[in-house]
Amino acid sequence: MAKKGSRVQVILECTEHKTSGKPGTSRYISTKNKKNTPERLELKKYNPILKKYTVHKEIK
Repeated sequence: MAKKGSRVQVILECTEHKTSGKPGTSRYISTKNKKNTPERLELKKYNPILKKYTVHKEIK
């Protein structure tokens, strides 16, 4: 049986990593409730390549 509700999985990607010029990407998988937060999600997460906390935005 499928789950009921509007909770969906989203992928978060680092915004500062593209401008740094270093190879690789920092991505996280999270879930959100589409009814409560219809806009794109932004969270501060750790980027292991840059070795600091950066803003990660939801990508499609």
